[in-house]
This record gives sequence, structure tokens and C-alpha cells, in this order.
Amino acid sequence: MSFLKKRKRPRLRAQPVPAEWERILGNNVPVYRRVPEELRAQLHGHIHVFLAEKHFEGCDGLEMTDEIRVTVAAQACLLILNRETNYYPDLVTILVYPSVFYADVEEPDGAIVSEYKEDRSGESWELGVVILSWEDAVEYASTGRAGYNVVLHEFAHQLDMENGVMDGMPRLEGRAQRDDWARVFNEAYESFERAAASGRRTLIDRYGAGDPAEFFAVVTESFFERPLALRREYAALYDTLARYYRVDPASWEPSGAVANDGAAMRRARVHGRRRRRP
Repeated sequence: MSFLKKRKRPRLRAQPVPAEWERILGNNVPVYRRVPEELRAQLHGHIHVFLAEKHFEGCDGLEMTDEIRVTVAAQACLLILNRETNYYPDLVTILVYPSVFYADVEEPDGAIVSEYKEDRSGESWELGVVILSWEDAVEYASTGRAGYNVVLHEFAHQLDMENGVMDGMPRLEGRAQRDDWARVFNEAYESFERAAASGRRTLIDRYGAGDPAEFFAVVTESFFERPLALRREYAALYDTLARYYRVDPASWEPSGAVANDGAAMRRARVHGRRRRRP
């Protein structure tokens, strides 16, 4: 199967992008509007491969459309530019709900186990599944500056799991890169946790506090959607992410763009495997 995929992928990547896809990307994927032309062709090729290899399924009556598939695929593929990639090899299926979905949660507290339903906008499983709320996936498409992107968030989790565990450190090349990652991320994470605990306004979504895996996912959102602000406030973290993702979104911003700090979005939402209302 791997041999067949390798033979098929170059043909898929060489296919032209339909005009309708361009319209969808322009409307639904704000960061796409800023991606340089020299990267767009690569991104288009990745989208073709992703759509050919991953299964999409609508849930709760949602009819699967090219708009949904292309919108999700483009953002997933944004995270794998400029590198050799096997296109999220452990991922098989993307389930898409019309809006938030609900999960049964059991929370032990000593001898007492609390059971309740939790509303979520995304989940990333270790067993080949990503689950998304379509409403949340496109809700902030008008600006792309909210630092809230459920698709980027969940696919960052998929990358995080490629080294066998979801711990905030994706698969990296070599001891030196892992040591640098650990040092920079630990410093940024501790600084961010102090700011969140003090009640100060934070650039990065406060949901990232308390869990390194969620911190990696939320800073990925900020890296692509608020790059100038992230670079200004967390310069070392931004540089480390730029080396990992092999792109520099801050350079995609128009000349004279201002790093908008603002408060992180406080809209109640659930991401990752267990994302709960703040």
C-alpha cells in the first residue's frame, strides 16, 4: 500500500486546482489569503493527496460537500509544508458535525465518579480519527485574526502524537532539536501559566494553561493566525515554531501590519481530547 501511495502521490500533486476550490479557500481559510504564491502550488498538491487518502464522514445529518472537505484539508496541509511528509499516516477518518457535539465524560474524585455531558468543537484521537464542528471551523473566517482555529488545533494534536505520545513535543530530528524545543517551550509555558493564573490578559488562549499538549495546539493557532503578535511577545517560541513548521507566517503579513495583542478569545469551546468550558 505504501508503494502504491508513493507512486500515486506525484500524479495527485500535479493536478490543477478547480476554480471552485480557490473560491472556497479564499472565503473559508483566512490564512490562505496570505500564503505566498510560491507556497500555494505546494499546498494545492498536498490538498489533492489528503482528499484522496482520507475518509470524510458527515454526522448528525450533515451532508459532506467539497466545501467542507477542501476547507479542512487546506488547513491540515498548511502544517506540513516544506517537508517530506506521509500525510498524517495514522489518521484515517475525519468526522464532521454540523455544530458542537457532546461526549459522555466520567470524572473520578476519590470514590465518587461524576458523569456529565460535555460540549465540544473538536477532538483528536490516537486511533486514527479527528472530529470537528463545521460551525466552529468556519465561524471566524471573516477575519482570521481571532487566534481560534479548531482545525489547526486538532491537526497540531495529530502531529504531537506522531512520536507516540501527546505531550507537547512533536517528532523532532535529533537530540539538539529536542533539547532546544524543551528549553524554549518550558520557558514560554511557565511564563504563560503565570500570566494566566494572575488573571492578566493573554495573547495565547488560556486553554493552553495546565497541559503542555494543549499549549502546543493553541500556540500553533496563534503562530498561523496572529504571527506578528506572537513573534513580538514570545520571540524565541515563534522562532522555534518557525523552524519546526518550516514557514514564517509573520513574513506573509502585508507591509505595515500591526501586531494586535488583544485578549485571547473567551468564547466557551472545547478542543483536543478533553476540552471543557473555562
